[in-house]
Amino acid sequence: MPTVYVNNTPVEIGADERLNCIQVAQRAGVEVPHYCYHPALSVVASCRMCLVEVGEKKPDGSIAMQPKLFPGCQTPVKDGTVVVCDSDKVKAAQKATLEYLLLNHPLDCPVCDQAGECGLQDYSYKYGRGYSRLNENKNIKPDKDYIGDQITLFTDRCIICTRCVRFTREVSGTGELQLINRGSHEEIDIFPGEPCNNKLAGNVVDLCPVGALCSKDFLYEQRVWWLKTKNSVCPGCSTGCSITVDQNDDHLYRLKPRTNLLAQGYFMCDEGRFGWKYIHSEKRLTAPQQKQGSQQSAGLWDQVFPTAKSALEQAVKAQPSRFAAIISPWSTVEEAFLLAKTLKDLSPEVTLALGPVRSGEDDVFPKTVTGKPPAQVKFTIRGEKAPNRKGVEQVLQHFQGEVIPFDTIAGQVQQQKFDGLFVLNADPEVAWCPEFVTAAGKLKLLIVEDFLANPLTDAATYVFAGGAWAEKDGTFVNHAGLAQGIARALRGPGEARPDGRILWELAGRSGLFRAATVRQEISKEITAFAPLILGDLGEQGVMLSSANNEPAKEAALAGSAAS
Repeated sequence: MPTVYVNNTPVEIGADERLNCIQVAQRAGVEVPHYCYHPALSVVASCRMCLVEVGEKKPDGSIAMQPKLFPGCQTPVKDGTVVVCDSDKVKAAQKATLEYLLLNHPLDCPVCDQAGECGLQDYSYKYGRGYSRLNENKNIKPDKDYIGDQITLFTDRCIICTRCVRFTREVSGTGELQLINRGSHEEIDIFPGEPCNNKLAGNVVDLCPVGALCSKDFLYEQRVWWLKTKNSVCPGCSTGCSITVDQNDDHLYRLKPRTNLLAQGYFMCDEGRFGWKYIHSEKRLTAPQQKQGSQQSAGLWDQVFPTAKSALEQAVKAQPSRFAAIISPWSTVEEAFLLAKTLKDLSPEVTLALGPVRSGEDDVFPKTVTGKPPAQVKFTIRGEKAPNRKGVEQVLQHFQGEVIPFDTIAGQVQQQKFDGLFVLNADPEVAWCPEFVTAAGKLKLLIVEDFLANPLTDAATYVFAGGAWAEKDGTFVNHAGLAQGIARALRGPGEARPDGRILWELAGRSGLFRAATVRQEISKEITAFAPLILGDLGEQGVMLSSANNEPAKEAALAGSAAS
């Protein structure tokens, strides 16, 4: 195997791998500080923060070092390459680079949104000098609020790494951002009348290593060191972007993309990034409800739940063929499994169907001048606006033997083929069709488990106040068959409970609901989920190995390589 030496530590690399000094140093556990480099963008080597010493180990064991420093991002490695990241020469270069970057940088860290996660702060502490030799006034540049609807630019904080410019040219393909002027007057700007409002624009905030580009949605909302972070999955579409959920005091403040080459790569779309506000909607269900006469009344779980459970069991036992359940593609695999198994254990004649799935055309990036699809797709916003259709369909296929679409079951409800119905979760962005609500409201028993009040919950006999996706643990399976875990990042309002807990108790199981345990049970019962036998999905997720998903797996890997 080809071997590279980083600070005298041998690192083996693949024969076909094309790595630079930064990447191989990361494998050795060595940090090479950098600003302009990003693995998903072109290499420009402009910030000079990653300068390292490079040499070559000869067959006789001797080492020949180059006399000057090289930018680590732009310097490829091969068998026998020697990289030195901690010599006095390298440290002096790092200090000089940071001193240069700080010449005109304002010392406004206490009021900067990036404070606490700023690359300039971190590197200045680790590699910089504790003083500046500049005796001139700083070059102060005006802020630019017109950069975009979701982003604002604090121009004097910018270190001209050009990550944002390259992103809009190479990934989004829209090219709104550019560099203007030269020297110390160089700055980021937009073309007149062309703000950065593309569907991926929020990613430039993540890419900015300092506090120059900030999200208007998050600006001055919270100090980052107060935030609690959990890994999760964006529910906005079937891409299944890996994300982090940042909250404090059970209030969600922001979502950020989490690198996952098996899912979306490095970025996420603005629809997912800013589309979570319904979690704190005034329409949130805060307690279980029971219909008394024609009115809904909130009650305690100890009162409503046993009554609803008893009514469910009686309805199924009385006429099992006239009872159905609709499981939304917004439900987790565990929730779908628990409900399906519970009902089918009561009677195999119960009908299980899939909830409504919003669908449309995929939106691919980068955009091209001609409007035609790009030769190499770097990001896709899926037209299917459901996070777990594949996962729920696998459960339905196992228990029902087929996947009954929503239009079919809705038609049967309107034709009065059922007396009872259990509806699990719903798409928070789409209202139920009035005809279905009217027909469902005439049923003898209608149980709805959801987290937002809507016409269907108003018509229900019993309402279980469930949790939003960020308030529960479980599994989502994306378009390519990648199973990823979502984690409970915050608690729901009032008496609302995670859906997994509700269905666990509905099944009459003892103890507490634990997603990993249910996951293992599912893997033993449903062949498609066999790869989940360990229960732990890790940070990147687990690719399902069913015959249906093998082609999708190859497509996902090819897509991640493009990212």
